[in-house]
Amino acid sequence: MAQKPEPNQAFVDHWRRVGPQLEEIRRRELAARGDAVDSKELDSVFQFALQHGTPRTTSGLVELQRFFVQVYS
Repeated sequence: MAQKPEPNQAFVDHWRRVGPQLEEIRRRELAARGDAVDSKELDSVFQFALQHGTPRTTSGLVELQRFFVQVYS
């Protein structure tokens, strides 16, 4: 009797089969879209960033180091 693969291995095997198919779909969709970019789509992304984002005054390195100290101390 064939041994049933472990859940993690089944997951990996599934994505090994499906991954290339999804990549091909993505490639075709991007090729069909071409270089044309919907300016309304870009504008909505920029507007969201302006409304919800906060300007950075630093590179974020100090905050990242502070986070690491909290997590690993």
